[in-house]
Amino acid sequence: MAVEEKEGDARKTQLEVSQEPKPSENVKEIGAALKEGAIIDEGNVKAMKLEDEKEKKNAIEEKGSECLPIGPPVDKNKGENVKGDEKGDFLVLPSNGNVEENIKESEKGECSSLTSSPKGEEEPESPSLMKEENGLHSDLKEYEKKALKGLRSILEEAILSNKLFKEEVKKEEKKELSHMENSSDKKDESKKVGEDGGDKDNFKEDDEIFVDKGKSKVEEEEKKAEQEVVIDKDITLWGVPLLPSKGDKGTDELLFKFLRAREFKVNDAFEMLKNTLEWRKENKIDSIIEEDFGNEYDSMSYMKGLDREGHLVCYNIYGVFANDDVYNKTFGTEASRERFLRWRLQLMEKQIQKLDFSNGMSSLLQINDLKNTPGPSRRDLRLATKRAVGILQDNYPEFVARNIFINVPFWYYAFNALLSPFLTQRTKSKFVFSRPSRVTETLLKYISIEEIPIHYGGLQRESDPDFSTEDTAFEATVKSGATETIEIPAPEVGDTLIWDLTIIGWDVNYKEEFVPNDEGSYTIIVKKGRKINWQEESIRNTFKNNEPGKIVITIENGIFRKKRVLYRYKTKNPSASSS
Repeated sequence: MAVEEKEGDARKTQLEVSQEPKPSENVKEIGAALKEGAIIDEGNVKAMKLEDEKEKKNAIEEKGSECLPIGPPVDKNKGENVKGDEKGDFLVLPSNGNVEENIKESEKGECSSLTSSPKGEEEPESPSLMKEENGLHSDLKEYEKKALKGLRSILEEAILSNKLFKEEVKKEEKKELSHMENSSDKKDESKKVGEDGGDKDNFKEDDEIFVDKGKSKVEEEEKKAEQEVVIDKDITLWGVPLLPSKGDKGTDELLFKFLRAREFKVNDAFEMLKNTLEWRKENKIDSIIEEDFGNEYDSMSYMKGLDREGHLVCYNIYGVFANDDVYNKTFGTEASRERFLRWRLQLMEKQIQKLDFSNGMSSLLQINDLKNTPGPSRRDLRLATKRAVGILQDNYPEFVARNIFINVPFWYYAFNALLSPFLTQRTKSKFVFSRPSRVTETLLKYISIEEIPIHYGGLQRESDPDFSTEDTAFEATVKSGATETIEIPAPEVGDTLIWDLTIIGWDVNYKEEFVPNDEGSYTIIVKKGRKINWQEESIRNTFKNNEPGKIVITIENGIFRKKRVLYRYKTKNPSASSS
């Protein structure tokens, strides 16, 4: 009978439990009551809050950051509804560091998530997350603005919750596991005390004391763990603060690089940013500037001038590897290949240091000179190039405004076809190829003639005492089958005339003469007439006149294609400068 009574009580208890409403049902009923203006006592309000908190917690674990509708707030003291929005507001919940889910929600655009500060810290101001401050991207399309806001929000939360680096996530997981192990060990010890102890009453008292001590130790360990986790709000990438709420003008420009590289997919852009930070940490890229490589690679790459849009121009010279000694020294061993790669990354870091993220000028123009470059049989060079391109593409997004290949041999087009599958479509869209005969013409589309070096048909010379890039060139056109003259005046006796000249396309007949103003004087030939072709460098010449007159340059174009002539000149008078 006693057994049957016990079984009956157990069934009754189960029935009562099964009839209790679910937490979500409680919340819905209380919310409905609130909307109807019902009076709820303090106990019901507390119960509602407990159940509501459970529901919020479950929602957070399942979906990350989510918008949950709530009714008008309740005043605890009066037990009445406080005046508010009758339609209900939206409560934005933090995601407890669930960054991956936040990315998906941000891409969907269903709600915006606010960042939550760690315990004991003030909520940071985050106006930069919600509106454009610097005006650099005022002409953005709507989907681009939306993607930028999403990436800002996710990055802010990842930094403040210390989830940006994988190592930090692992550390927190280890701490949680250690807490669980400590608590389980204490339970095992309490069981042993119960088995070894005397009467049951003494065991209960000892057990309660032990549990209280265990809880206090766990709390102390948790407090220590919170103190040990230092949130780096000053984290930077290439000198640009990553925390969006800092309001730095360069942050948006930096984030846009990752968004553009991943076609404005917030999830992919954030993953790329995290991977770049991890790669930099693993390879100690932040300190690579301090490494000393001597000057053995100086002839392989250098910075020179600006393009028409203000980008720095970097020249990469592949012809140096035609020398067997240089090639073997650079690519002969695995150690030498790694050294060369680190030097190339160091060069990239130095170039980035000269960029200005605050004004949107944060990319380079790359000129790759393939003149005399070794052929495809040089396997080590081919593999090193492929690896370098992959690293730069994955970790330096959108730092190249244009990649121009000049003096391209025919075999290189086949090599590029093999390399092409490993490149993104956006990267390939920036490639420009130029045959040897059209180098100057190609470069001139992107760089002014004053900034192009003379060996590429431009007017820029090393340590030039006579001209600078500020001395603007004039332009003349020679029609097909026509002859054109350029005149440089020399009105004063004793003047020294200096001129620079280049012809786009060359293959013309060219001569220079001094024609005096006095018709009785003789014309002086400065440079005899001759045919010049595209393989020659720009022309510079000087002439000192003994009587007033002018320099006359004659260009005869016998080809059925017009030519562009770019030139500049100066007149120096020693007597005027000395006085």
